[in-house]
Amino acid sequence: MLQTLRIQNFALVAELEVTFQRGLNILTGETGAGKSILLDAIDALLGGKLSARQLRSGAEQGCIEAIFTLTPPVREWLATLEIDAEGDEVICSREFSLKGETFRSRSRVNGVLVNRQQLLELRRHLVHLTAQGQAVQLASASQQRDWLDRYGGEALMTQRQRVAEAYRAWQQRQRELQDFATQEQQRLQRLDLLHFQLQELLPAALEDPEELTQLQQDYQRLSHVQELQSQSQRAYHLLYEGEPSGVTLLAQAQGVLQSIADWDPALQPISELLEGAIAQTEEAARQLRSYADCLDADPATLDALGQRIHQLQRLCRKYGPDLASVIAYRDRIQAELAVLRDAATSQEHLEAEVAQLRQILEQASEHLHQLRQRAAERLEQDLLAHLRPLGLPQARFAVKFTPTAISSSGSDEITFLWSANPGQPLQPLGEIASGGEMSRFLLALETCLTTQQTPKTLIFDEIDVGVSGRVAGAIAESLSCLGQTHQVLCVTHQSLIAAAADHHYLVQKGVDPSTATTVIRVQYLTDEARVQALADLAGGDRSAMALSFASGLLAQQQRPFPPNTEGMSMKT
Repeated sequence: MLQTLRIQNFALVAELEVTFQRGLNILTGETGAGKSILLDAIDALLGGKLSARQLRSGAEQGCIEAIFTLTPPVREWLATLEIDAEGDEVICSREFSLKGETFRSRSRVNGVLVNRQQLLELRRHLVHLTAQGQAVQLASASQQRDWLDRYGGEALMTQRQRVAEAYRAWQQRQRELQDFATQEQQRLQRLDLLHFQLQELLPAALEDPEELTQLQQDYQRLSHVQELQSQSQRAYHLLYEGEPSGVTLLAQAQGVLQSIADWDPALQPISELLEGAIAQTEEAARQLRSYADCLDADPATLDALGQRIHQLQRLCRKYGPDLASVIAYRDRIQAELAVLRDAATSQEHLEAEVAQLRQILEQASEHLHQLRQRAAERLEQDLLAHLRPLGLPQARFAVKFTPTAISSSGSDEITFLWSANPGQPLQPLGEIASGGEMSRFLLALETCLTTQQTPKTLIFDEIDVGVSGRVAGAIAESLSCLGQTHQVLCVTHQSLIAAAADHHYLVQKGVDPSTATTVIRVQYLTDEARVQALADLAGGDRSAMALSFASGLLAQQQRPFPPNTEGMSMKT
Protein backbone atom coordinates (compact mmCIF):
# COMPACT_ATOMS: atom_id res chain seq x y z
CA MET A 1 0.00 0.00 0.00
CA LEU A 2 1.19 3.50 -0.85
CA GLN A 3 1.25 5.41 2.43
CA THR A 4 2.92 8.71 1.62
CA LEU A 5 3.96 10.47 -1.57
CA ARG A 6 6.35 13.42 -1.48
CA ILE A 7 7.11 15.48 -4.59
CA GLN A 8 9.54 18.33 -5.02
CA ASN A 9 10.04 20.32 -8.25
CA PHE A 10 8.27 17.86 -10.52
CA ALA A 11 6.23 19.29 -13.42
CA LEU A 12 4.07 22.05 -11.89
CA VAL A 13 4.55 20.81 -8.33
CA ALA A 14 6.96 22.84 -6.23
CA GLU A 15 6.48 20.84 -3.04
CA LEU A 16 3.73 18.42 -2.16
CA GLU A 17 3.16 15.68 0.40
CA VAL A 18 0.08 13.45 0.35
CA THR A 19 -0.84 10.63 2.69
CA PHE A 20 -3.03 7.98 1.07
CA GLN A 21 -5.33 5.52 2.79
CA ARG A 22 -6.56 1.96 2.54
CA GLY A 23 -9.49 1.24 0.24
CA LEU A 24 -10.66 3.35 -2.71
CA ASN A 25 -8.86 6.71 -2.98
CA ILE A 26 -10.46 9.05 -5.53
CA LEU A 27 -8.75 12.10 -7.01
CA THR A 28 -10.93 14.73 -8.68
CA GLY A 29 -10.43 18.24 -9.98
CA GLU A 30 -10.76 20.38 -13.04
CA THR A 31 -9.17 19.24 -16.29
CA GLY A 32 -5.52 20.34 -16.19
CA ALA A 33 -5.52 20.75 -12.41
CA GLY A 34 -2.67 18.28 -12.07
CA LYS A 35 -4.33 15.02 -11.04
CA SER A 36 -2.34 12.97 -13.51
CA ILE A 37 0.88 14.63 -12.32
CA LEU A 38 0.60 12.63 -9.11
CA LEU A 39 0.29 9.41 -11.08
CA ASP A 40 3.11 10.45 -13.41
CA ALA A 41 5.27 11.02 -10.35
CA ILE A 42 4.55 7.51 -9.06
CA ASP A 43 5.35 6.12 -12.52
CA ALA A 44 8.66 8.05 -12.69
CA LEU A 45 9.55 7.02 -9.16
CA LEU A 46 9.23 3.31 -9.96
CA GLY A 47 11.29 3.17 -13.14
CA GLY A 48 9.17 5.15 -15.60
CA LYS A 49 10.68 7.61 -18.04
CA LEU A 50 11.95 10.86 -16.57
CA SER A 51 13.34 13.77 -18.58
CA ALA A 52 14.55 17.32 -18.06
CA ARG A 53 11.16 18.60 -19.25
CA GLN A 54 9.58 17.19 -16.10
CA LEU A 55 11.83 19.26 -13.84
CA ARG A 56 9.87 22.27 -12.58
CA SER A 57 10.71 25.41 -14.53
CA GLY A 58 13.47 27.41 -12.84
CA ALA A 59 14.57 24.53 -10.58
CA GLU A 60 17.91 22.77 -10.80
CA GLN A 61 16.99 19.62 -8.90
CA GLY A 62 13.98 17.72 -7.67
CA CYS A 63 12.95 14.59 -5.81
CA ILE A 64 10.10 12.09 -5.63
CA GLU A 65 9.76 9.86 -2.58
CA ALA A 66 7.15 7.33 -1.53
CA ILE A 67 6.63 5.11 1.48
CA PHE A 68 4.98 1.74 0.84
CA THR A 69 3.78 -0.96 3.21
CA LEU A 70 6.22 -3.86 3.30
CA THR A 71 4.63 -7.07 1.93
CA PRO A 72 6.17 -10.58 1.81
CA PRO A 73 7.03 -10.34 -1.94
CA VAL A 74 8.71 -6.97 -1.38
CA ARG A 75 10.61 -8.32 1.63
CA GLU A 76 11.82 -11.22 -0.52
CA TRP A 77 12.88 -8.81 -3.27
CA LEU A 78 14.84 -6.73 -0.75
CA ALA A 79 16.57 -9.87 0.49
CA THR A 80 17.73 -10.85 -3.01
CA LEU A 81 19.47 -7.46 -3.31
CA GLU A 82 20.71 -7.61 0.30
CA ILE A 83 18.82 -4.42 1.18
CA ASP A 84 17.79 -4.11 4.81
CA ALA A 85 14.07 -3.89 5.53
CA GLU A 86 13.18 -0.92 7.72
CA GLY A 87 10.34 -2.01 9.98
CA ASP A 88 7.08 -2.53 8.08
CA GLU A 89 7.85 0.05 5.38
CA VAL A 90 9.90 0.36 2.22
CA ILE A 91 11.06 3.80 1.10
CA CYS A 92 11.62 4.52 -2.59
CA SER A 93 13.14 7.76 -3.83
CA ARG A 94 14.34 9.26 -7.09
CA GLU A 95 16.47 12.40 -7.21
CA PHE A 96 16.98 14.29 -10.44
CA SER A 97 18.96 17.37 -11.48
CA LEU A 98 19.85 19.46 -14.51
CA LYS A 99 23.29 21.05 -14.85
CA GLY A 100 23.78 22.79 -18.15
CA GLU A 101 22.65 20.31 -20.79
CA THR A 102 23.18 17.26 -18.57
CA PHE A 103 20.16 15.67 -16.88
CA ARG A 104 20.82 13.02 -14.25
CA SER A 105 18.72 10.95 -11.89
CA ARG A 106 19.45 8.46 -9.11
CA SER A 107 17.06 5.97 -7.51
CA ARG A 108 17.27 4.46 -4.06
CA VAL A 109 15.35 1.84 -2.09
CA ASN A 110 15.79 2.15 1.66
CA GLY A 111 18.78 4.36 0.94
CA VAL A 112 20.52 1.87 -1.36
CA LEU A 113 21.19 2.85 -4.98
CA VAL A 114 19.33 0.69 -7.51
CA ASN A 115 19.14 0.69 -11.30
CA ARG A 116 16.07 1.05 -13.51
CA GLN A 117 15.72 -2.67 -14.19
CA GLN A 118 15.72 -3.42 -10.48
CA LEU A 119 13.08 -0.72 -9.91
CA LEU A 120 10.84 -2.21 -12.57
CA GLU A 121 11.09 -5.58 -10.84
CA LEU A 122 10.11 -3.96 -7.53
CA ARG A 123 7.29 -2.05 -9.22
CA ARG A 124 5.52 -5.32 -10.08
CA HIS A 125 5.15 -5.98 -6.34
CA LEU A 126 3.99 -2.46 -5.46
CA VAL A 127 1.66 -0.90 -8.04
CA HIS A 128 -0.17 -1.55 -11.26
CA LEU A 129 -1.43 1.32 -13.44
CA THR A 130 -4.37 1.08 -15.84
CA ALA A 131 -5.35 3.96 -18.14
CA GLN A 132 -8.27 4.51 -20.49
CA GLY A 133 -5.84 5.20 -23.31
CA GLN A 134 -4.49 1.67 -23.38
CA ALA A 135 -6.06 0.90 -26.77
CA VAL A 136 -2.62 0.27 -28.24
CA GLN A 137 -1.88 -2.25 -25.51
CA LEU A 138 -5.24 -3.93 -26.05
CA ALA A 139 -4.32 -4.49 -29.68
CA SER A 140 -0.86 -5.82 -28.84
CA ALA A 141 -0.54 -9.59 -29.04
CA SER A 142 2.44 -9.55 -26.68
CA GLN A 143 0.51 -7.50 -24.11
CA GLN A 144 -2.47 -9.83 -24.33
CA ARG A 145 -0.14 -12.78 -23.84
CA ASP A 146 1.37 -11.07 -20.79
CA TRP A 147 -2.09 -10.49 -19.33
CA LEU A 148 -3.02 -14.13 -19.85
CA ASP A 149 0.24 -15.26 -18.23
CA ARG A 150 -0.30 -12.98 -15.25
CA TYR A 151 -3.77 -14.45 -14.83
CA GLY A 152 -2.32 -17.95 -14.99
CA GLY A 153 -0.54 -17.29 -11.72
CA GLU A 154 2.78 -18.37 -10.30
CA ALA A 155 2.89 -21.82 -11.92
CA LEU A 156 2.44 -20.38 -15.41
CA MET A 157 4.92 -17.53 -14.85
CA THR A 158 7.47 -20.01 -13.51
CA GLN A 159 7.05 -22.19 -16.60
CA ARG A 160 7.40 -19.11 -18.81
CA GLN A 161 10.70 -18.37 -17.06
CA ARG A 162 11.84 -21.93 -17.76
CA VAL A 163 11.01 -21.45 -21.44
CA ALA A 164 12.98 -18.20 -21.49
CA GLU A 165 16.01 -19.92 -19.92
CA ALA A 166 15.75 -22.87 -22.32
CA TYR A 167 15.49 -20.47 -25.26
CA ARG A 168 18.59 -18.54 -24.16
CA ALA A 169 20.58 -21.78 -23.77
CA TRP A 170 19.49 -23.00 -27.22
CA GLN A 171 20.27 -19.64 -28.83
CA GLN A 172 23.73 -19.57 -27.24
CA ARG A 173 24.62 -23.02 -28.63
CA GLN A 174 23.15 -22.02 -31.99
CA ARG A 175 25.47 -19.01 -32.14
CA GLU A 176 28.45 -21.14 -31.16
CA LEU A 177 27.63 -23.60 -33.93
CA GLN A 178 27.26 -20.80 -36.48
CA ASP A 179 30.51 -19.22 -35.34
CA PHE A 180 32.20 -22.58 -35.66
CA ALA A 181 31.07 -22.92 -39.27
CA THR A 182 32.27 -19.43 -40.21
CA GLN A 183 35.63 -20.11 -38.55
CA GLU A 184 36.21 -23.44 -40.30
CA GLN A 185 38.43 -21.92 -43.01
CA GLN A 186 40.56 -20.19 -40.40
CA ARG A 187 40.81 -23.45 -38.48
CA LEU A 188 42.08 -25.35 -41.52
CA GLN A 189 44.63 -22.64 -42.30
CA ARG A 190 45.85 -22.71 -38.73
CA LEU A 191 46.07 -26.50 -38.85
CA ASP A 192 48.37 -26.34 -41.90
CA LEU A 193 50.63 -23.77 -40.29
CA LEU A 194 50.98 -25.66 -37.01
CA HIS A 195 51.54 -28.93 -38.82
CA PHE A 196 54.36 -27.37 -40.85
CA GLN A 197 55.98 -25.88 -37.76
CA LEU A 198 55.83 -29.14 -35.84
CA GLN A 199 57.44 -30.97 -38.78
CA GLU A 200 60.38 -28.69 -38.22
CA LEU A 201 60.39 -28.72 -34.43
CA LEU A 202 59.68 -32.35 -33.58
CA PRO A 203 62.64 -33.91 -35.49
CA ALA A 204 64.96 -31.60 -33.54
CA ALA A 205 64.13 -33.66 -30.42
CA LEU A 206 64.41 -30.69 -28.10
CA GLU A 207 64.59 -31.69 -24.44
CA ASP A 208 67.26 -29.74 -22.57
CA PRO A 209 66.92 -25.92 -22.53
CA GLU A 210 70.70 -25.72 -21.85
CA GLU A 211 71.70 -27.94 -24.77
CA LEU A 212 72.76 -25.08 -27.05
CA THR A 213 74.99 -23.54 -24.39
CA GLN A 214 76.66 -26.90 -23.72
CA LEU A 215 77.15 -27.60 -27.42
CA GLN A 216 78.76 -24.21 -27.96
CA GLN A 217 81.19 -24.93 -25.15
CA ASP A 218 82.04 -28.36 -26.63
CA TYR A 219 82.51 -26.87 -30.08
CA GLN A 220 84.86 -24.19 -28.68
CA ARG A 221 86.94 -26.90 -26.97
CA LEU A 222 87.20 -29.24 -29.95
CA SER A 223 88.01 -26.50 -32.42
CA HIS A 224 91.13 -25.61 -30.33
CA VAL A 225 92.14 -29.19 -29.44
CA GLN A 226 95.76 -28.89 -30.67
CA GLU A 227 96.44 -25.75 -28.66
CA LEU A 228 94.76 -27.29 -25.63
CA GLN A 229 96.85 -30.47 -25.96
CA SER A 230 100.13 -28.64 -26.50
CA GLN A 231 99.69 -26.19 -23.64
CA SER A 232 98.38 -28.78 -21.19
CA GLN A 233 101.46 -30.98 -21.92
CA ARG A 234 103.76 -27.98 -21.43
CA ALA A 235 102.11 -27.23 -18.09
CA TYR A 236 102.55 -30.89 -17.11
CA HIS A 237 106.25 -30.71 -18.01
CA LEU A 238 106.81 -27.58 -15.92
CA LEU A 239 105.09 -29.11 -12.92
CA TYR A 240 106.49 -32.63 -12.98
CA GLU A 241 109.21 -33.44 -15.56
CA GLY A 242 111.16 -30.20 -15.96
CA GLU A 243 114.71 -29.61 -14.71
CA PRO A 244 113.97 -28.52 -12.15
CA SER A 245 110.18 -29.20 -12.02
CA GLY A 246 107.68 -27.42 -9.90
CA VAL A 247 107.41 -30.46 -7.66
CA THR A 248 111.20 -30.60 -7.21
CA LEU A 249 111.42 -26.92 -6.27
CA LEU A 250 108.60 -27.23 -3.76
CA ALA A 251 110.24 -30.32 -2.24
CA GLN A 252 113.55 -28.49 -1.91
CA ALA A 253 111.89 -25.53 -0.22
CA GLN A 254 110.02 -27.82 2.13
CA GLY A 255 113.25 -29.61 3.02
CA VAL A 256 115.01 -26.32 3.88
CA LEU A 257 112.19 -25.30 6.22
CA GLN A 258 112.05 -28.71 7.82
CA SER A 259 115.78 -28.53 8.63
CA ILE A 260 115.40 -25.30 10.57
CA ALA A 261 111.97 -25.92 12.09
CA ASP A 262 113.65 -27.30 15.24
CA TRP A 263 115.06 -23.85 15.93
CA ASP A 264 111.71 -22.08 15.51
CA PRO A 265 108.47 -24.07 15.78
CA ALA A 266 106.61 -21.22 13.98
CA LEU A 267 108.07 -22.54 10.69
CA GLN A 268 106.39 -25.91 11.07
CA PRO A 269 102.95 -24.82 9.72
CA ILE A 270 104.59 -23.26 6.66
CA SER A 271 106.44 -26.49 6.05
CA GLU A 272 103.18 -28.38 6.25
CA LEU A 273 101.64 -26.01 3.71
CA LEU A 274 104.44 -26.76 1.29
CA GLU A 275 103.97 -30.45 1.88
CA GLY A 276 100.32 -30.10 0.92
CA ALA A 277 101.24 -27.97 -2.11
CA ILE A 278 103.58 -30.73 -3.29
CA ALA A 279 100.72 -33.26 -3.15
CA GLN A 280 98.29 -30.90 -4.97
CA THR A 281 100.88 -30.08 -7.64
CA GLU A 282 101.48 -33.78 -8.26
CA GLU A 283 97.69 -34.30 -8.59
CA ALA A 284 97.38 -31.36 -10.96
CA ALA A 285 100.19 -32.76 -13.09
CA ARG A 286 98.51 -36.16 -13.21
CA GLN A 287 95.13 -34.64 -14.31
CA LEU A 288 96.88 -32.51 -16.96
CA ARG A 289 98.50 -35.60 -18.43
CA SER A 290 95.19 -37.44 -18.44
CA TYR A 291 93.43 -34.42 -20.03
CA ALA A 292 95.99 -34.17 -22.81
CA ASP A 293 95.79 -37.89 -23.53
CA CYS A 294 91.95 -37.76 -23.81
CA LEU A 295 91.74 -34.85 -26.24
CA ASP A 296 90.26 -36.02 -29.55
CA ALA A 297 90.60 -33.92 -32.69
CA ASP A 298 88.09 -36.02 -34.75
CA PRO A 299 86.82 -33.72 -37.60
CA ALA A 300 83.54 -35.68 -37.90
CA THR A 301 82.63 -34.97 -34.28
CA LEU A 302 83.43 -31.31 -34.73
CA ASP A 303 81.29 -31.13 -37.89
CA ALA A 304 78.36 -32.84 -36.18
CA LEU A 305 78.52 -30.34 -33.32
CA GLY A 306 78.55 -27.43 -35.76
CA GLN A 307 75.49 -28.72 -37.61
CA ARG A 308 73.54 -29.23 -34.39
CA ILE A 309 74.45 -25.74 -33.16
CA HIS A 310 73.36 -24.24 -36.50
CA GLN A 311 70.03 -26.12 -36.33
CA LEU A 312 69.27 -24.94 -32.81
CA GLN A 313 70.26 -21.34 -33.57
CA ARG A 314 67.97 -21.29 -36.61
CA LEU A 315 65.04 -22.57 -34.51
CA CYS A 316 65.73 -19.89 -31.90
CA ARG A 317 65.64 -17.18 -34.54
CA LYS A 318 62.24 -18.41 -35.81
CA TYR A 319 60.42 -19.49 -32.65
CA GLY A 320 62.02 -17.80 -29.67
CA PRO A 321 64.96 -15.87 -28.36
CA ASP A 322 66.37 -18.95 -26.63
CA LEU A 323 65.99 -22.71 -26.61
CA ALA A 324 63.72 -22.69 -23.55
CA SER A 325 61.24 -20.44 -25.46
CA VAL A 326 61.38 -22.73 -28.50
CA ILE A 327 60.58 -25.78 -26.37
CA ALA A 328 57.66 -23.93 -24.70
CA TYR A 329 56.31 -22.85 -28.11
CA ARG A 330 56.51 -26.42 -29.43
CA ASP A 331 54.53 -27.73 -26.46
CA ARG A 332 51.94 -24.98 -26.85
CA ILE A 333 51.24 -25.55 -30.53
CA GLN A 334 51.12 -29.30 -29.96
CA ALA A 335 48.27 -28.71 -27.51
CA GLU A 336 46.57 -26.26 -29.88
CA LEU A 337 46.92 -28.69 -32.76
CA ALA A 338 45.25 -31.40 -30.71
CA VAL A 339 42.32 -29.05 -30.00
CA LEU A 340 42.00 -28.08 -33.67
CA ARG A 341 42.13 -31.70 -34.76
CA ASP A 342 39.34 -32.47 -32.31
CA ALA A 343 37.27 -29.59 -33.71
CA ALA A 344 35.43 -31.86 -36.10
CA THR A 345 34.35 -33.92 -33.10
CA SER A 346 33.48 -30.67 -31.28
CA GLN A 347 31.21 -29.70 -34.16
CA GLU A 348 29.38 -32.99 -33.89
CA HIS A 349 29.01 -32.46 -30.14
CA LEU A 350 27.70 -28.93 -30.73
CA GLU A 351 25.17 -30.14 -33.26
CA ALA A 352 24.01 -32.82 -30.82
CA GLU A 353 23.75 -30.25 -28.00
CA VAL A 354 21.77 -27.86 -30.21
CA ALA A 355 19.34 -30.62 -31.09
CA GLN A 356 18.99 -31.67 -27.46
CA LEU A 357 18.45 -28.08 -26.26
CA ARG A 358 15.89 -27.55 -29.01
CA GLN A 359 13.99 -30.60 -27.82
CA ILE A 360 14.07 -29.32 -24.22
CA LEU A 361 12.82 -25.93 -25.42
CA GLU A 362 9.97 -27.47 -27.41
CA GLN A 363 8.89 -29.62 -24.47
CA ALA A 364 8.97 -26.62 -22.11
CA SER A 365 7.06 -24.52 -24.65
CA GLU A 366 4.42 -27.22 -25.07
CA HIS A 367 3.91 -27.40 -21.30
CA LEU A 368 3.58 -23.60 -21.24
CA HIS A 369 1.02 -23.82 -24.03
CA GLN A 370 -1.06 -26.30 -22.04
CA LEU A 371 -0.94 -24.09 -18.95
CA ARG A 372 -2.03 -21.12 -21.06
CA GLN A 373 -4.95 -23.04 -22.51
CA ARG A 374 -6.20 -23.93 -19.05
CA ALA A 375 -5.72 -20.34 -17.89
CA ALA A 376 -7.56 -19.07 -20.99
CA GLU A 377 -10.57 -21.24 -20.23
CA ARG A 378 -10.76 -19.82 -16.72
CA LEU A 379 -10.18 -16.24 -17.88
CA GLU A 380 -12.98 -16.45 -20.46
CA GLN A 381 -15.50 -17.37 -17.80
CA ASP A 382 -14.09 -15.09 -15.10
CA LEU A 383 -13.91 -12.01 -17.31
CA LEU A 384 -17.47 -12.36 -18.60
CA ALA A 385 -18.72 -12.71 -15.04
CA HIS A 386 -17.09 -9.37 -14.17
CA LEU A 387 -18.31 -7.69 -17.38
CA ARG A 388 -22.00 -8.43 -16.86
CA PRO A 389 -22.41 -6.02 -13.92
CA LEU A 390 -20.64 -3.37 -16.02
CA GLY A 391 -23.51 -3.15 -18.48
CA LEU A 392 -22.32 -5.81 -20.93
CA PRO A 393 -24.56 -8.81 -20.21
CA GLN A 394 -24.44 -10.07 -23.82
CA ALA A 395 -20.69 -9.70 -24.29
CA ARG A 396 -18.70 -12.65 -25.53
CA PHE A 397 -14.98 -13.15 -25.06
CA ALA A 398 -12.53 -15.80 -26.21
CA VAL A 399 -8.78 -16.30 -26.27
CA LYS A 400 -7.44 -17.39 -29.64
CA PHE A 401 -4.17 -19.33 -29.89
CA THR A 402 -2.09 -19.13 -33.07
CA PRO A 403 1.12 -21.17 -33.35
CA THR A 404 4.14 -19.01 -34.03
CA ALA A 405 7.90 -19.36 -34.23
CA ILE A 406 9.27 -20.34 -30.86
CA SER A 407 10.77 -17.55 -28.79
CA SER A 408 11.67 -16.77 -25.20
CA SER A 409 7.91 -16.42 -24.53
CA GLY A 410 6.96 -19.76 -26.05
CA SER A 411 5.27 -20.54 -29.35
CA ASP A 412 1.85 -18.95 -28.80
CA GLU A 413 0.45 -15.82 -30.36
CA ILE A 414 -2.48 -14.71 -28.21
CA THR A 415 -5.44 -12.76 -29.57
CA PHE A 416 -8.32 -11.56 -27.42
CA LEU A 417 -11.57 -11.93 -29.40
CA TRP A 418 -14.53 -9.77 -28.46
CA SER A 419 -18.17 -9.24 -29.25
CA ALA A 420 -20.24 -6.76 -27.25
CA ASN A 421 -23.57 -7.30 -28.96
CA PRO A 422 -25.68 -10.37 -29.88
CA GLY A 423 -25.22 -11.47 -33.47
CA GLN A 424 -21.87 -9.76 -33.81
CA PRO A 425 -19.05 -12.22 -34.60
CA LEU A 426 -16.02 -12.47 -32.39
CA GLN A 427 -13.28 -10.15 -33.67
CA PRO A 428 -9.92 -8.92 -32.32
CA LEU A 429 -10.60 -6.75 -29.29
CA GLY A 430 -8.29 -3.89 -30.25
CA GLU A 431 -10.00 -3.44 -33.61
CA ILE A 432 -13.67 -3.19 -32.64
CA ALA A 433 -14.04 -2.25 -28.97
CA SER A 434 -15.31 1.29 -28.34
CA GLY A 435 -13.70 3.57 -25.77
CA GLY A 436 -16.35 2.80 -23.19
CA GLU A 437 -16.10 -0.92 -23.84
CA MET A 438 -12.34 -0.76 -23.49
CA SER A 439 -12.66 1.01 -20.16
CA ARG A 440 -14.98 -1.64 -18.81
CA PHE A 441 -12.88 -4.43 -20.30
CA LEU A 442 -9.73 -3.07 -18.64
CA LEU A 443 -11.47 -2.77 -15.30
CA ALA A 444 -12.89 -6.30 -15.52
CA LEU A 445 -9.53 -7.64 -16.65
CA GLU A 446 -7.71 -5.92 -13.81
CA THR A 447 -10.27 -7.31 -11.38
CA CYS A 448 -9.57 -10.81 -12.69
CA LEU A 449 -5.82 -10.30 -12.48
CA THR A 450 -5.86 -9.00 -8.93
CA THR A 451 -7.45 -12.20 -7.67
CA GLN A 452 -4.18 -13.91 -8.63
CA GLN A 453 -1.93 -11.40 -6.86
CA THR A 454 -0.77 -10.29 -3.45
CA PRO A 455 -2.64 -7.10 -2.47
CA LYS A 456 -0.97 -4.04 -3.98
CA THR A 457 -1.79 -0.50 -5.08
CA LEU A 458 -3.96 -0.38 -8.20
CA ILE A 459 -3.97 2.91 -10.09
CA PHE A 460 -6.70 3.80 -12.61
CA ASP A 461 -6.19 6.96 -14.64
CA GLU A 462 -9.47 8.23 -16.14
CA ILE A 463 -10.71 4.84 -17.32
CA ASP A 464 -14.25 6.28 -17.13
CA VAL A 465 -13.83 8.70 -20.04
CA GLY A 466 -16.73 8.47 -22.48
CA VAL A 467 -18.97 6.15 -20.47
CA SER A 468 -22.59 6.73 -19.56
CA GLY A 469 -23.92 7.30 -16.07
CA ARG A 470 -25.20 3.73 -15.80
CA VAL A 471 -21.82 2.30 -16.78
CA ALA A 472 -20.08 4.76 -14.46
CA GLY A 473 -22.17 3.35 -11.61
CA ALA A 474 -21.09 -0.18 -12.50
CA ILE A 475 -17.46 0.95 -12.66
CA ALA A 476 -17.84 2.57 -9.25
CA GLU A 477 -19.15 -0.68 -7.80
CA SER A 478 -16.26 -2.66 -9.27
CA LEU A 479 -13.69 -0.16 -7.99
CA SER A 480 -15.30 -0.28 -4.57
CA CYS A 481 -15.06 -4.08 -4.55
CA LEU A 482 -11.40 -3.89 -5.55
CA GLY A 483 -10.86 -1.50 -2.69
CA GLN A 484 -11.88 -4.21 -0.23
CA THR A 485 -8.69 -6.19 -0.91
CA HIS A 486 -6.38 -3.67 -2.58
CA GLN A 487 -5.53 -0.05 -2.21
CA VAL A 488 -7.04 1.72 -5.24
CA LEU A 489 -6.09 5.17 -6.57
CA CYS A 490 -8.42 6.48 -9.25
CA VAL A 491 -8.54 9.74 -11.19
CA THR A 492 -12.12 10.41 -12.31
CA HIS A 493 -14.50 13.05 -13.64
CA GLN A 494 -17.60 11.03 -12.82
CA SER A 495 -19.59 11.95 -9.74
CA LEU A 496 -20.98 8.41 -9.43
CA ILE A 497 -17.47 7.02 -9.17
CA ALA A 498 -16.21 9.76 -6.88
CA ALA A 499 -19.14 9.11 -4.53
CA ALA A 500 -17.97 5.52 -4.07
CA ALA A 501 -14.65 6.66 -2.62
CA ASP A 502 -13.49 5.65 0.81
CA HIS A 503 -11.24 8.71 0.64
CA HIS A 504 -11.66 11.73 -1.61
CA TYR A 505 -8.86 14.12 -2.65
CA LEU A 506 -9.44 17.36 -4.53
CA VAL A 507 -6.58 18.50 -6.77
CA GLN A 508 -6.50 22.21 -7.58
CA LYS A 509 -4.20 24.44 -9.58
CA GLY A 510 -3.65 28.04 -8.59
CA VAL A 511 -1.15 30.88 -8.48
CA ASP A 512 1.09 31.61 -5.50
CA PRO A 513 0.74 35.39 -5.04
CA SER A 514 4.13 35.67 -3.34
CA THR A 515 6.00 34.18 -6.31
CA ALA A 516 3.45 34.58 -9.10
CA THR A 517 4.03 30.93 -10.05
CA THR A 518 1.61 28.09 -10.66
CA VAL A 519 1.16 25.68 -7.75
CA ILE A 520 -0.69 22.39 -7.27
CA ARG A 521 -2.64 21.79 -4.08
CA VAL A 522 -4.24 18.59 -2.81
CA GLN A 523 -7.01 18.72 -0.24
CA TYR A 524 -8.43 15.78 1.69
CA LEU A 525 -12.20 16.30 1.63
CA THR A 526 -14.53 15.88 4.58
CA ASP A 527 -18.17 14.89 4.01
CA GLU A 528 -19.32 18.49 3.65
CA ALA A 529 -16.54 19.35 1.22
CA ARG A 530 -17.23 16.14 -0.67
CA VAL A 531 -20.84 17.19 -1.25
CA GLN A 532 -19.64 20.39 -2.84
CA ALA A 533 -17.01 18.56 -4.96
CA LEU A 534 -19.58 16.01 -6.16
CA ALA A 535 -21.99 18.80 -7.03
CA ASP A 536 -19.26 20.37 -9.15
CA LEU A 537 -18.70 17.07 -10.93
CA ALA A 538 -22.41 16.42 -11.45
CA GLY A 539 -23.57 19.81 -12.74
CA GLY A 540 -20.71 22.23 -12.68
CA ASP A 541 -22.46 24.42 -10.10
CA ARG A 542 -23.47 24.31 -6.46
CA SER A 543 -27.17 24.91 -6.82
CA ALA A 544 -29.54 23.44 -4.31
CA MET A 545 -30.46 20.71 -6.77
CA ALA A 546 -26.85 19.80 -7.46
CA LEU A 547 -26.01 19.76 -3.74
CA SER A 548 -29.08 17.63 -3.00
CA PHE A 549 -28.07 15.18 -5.73
CA ALA A 550 -24.53 15.01 -4.34
CA SER A 551 -25.81 14.44 -0.80
CA GLY A 552 -28.00 11.62 -2.06
CA LEU A 553 -25.04 9.96 -3.77
CA LEU A 554 -23.01 10.03 -0.58
CA ALA A 555 -25.91 8.76 1.49
CA GLN A 556 -26.05 5.61 -0.66
CA GLN A 557 -22.40 4.79 -0.04
CA GLN A 558 -20.91 2.90 2.87
CA ARG A 559 -17.31 3.72 3.60
CA PRO A 560 -15.62 0.72 5.22
CA PHE A 561 -12.28 2.48 5.61
CA PRO A 562 -12.47 5.64 7.75
CA PRO A 563 -9.67 8.13 7.13
CA ASN A 564 -6.45 7.72 9.06
CA THR A 565 -5.54 11.36 9.45
CA GLU A 566 -2.80 10.77 12.00
CA GLY A 567 0.43 12.21 10.58
CA MET A 568 -1.37 13.22 7.41
CA SER A 569 -0.12 16.37 5.70
CA MET A 570 -0.50 17.89 2.30
CA LYS A 571 1.38 20.98 1.31
CA THR A 572 2.67 22.80 -1.74
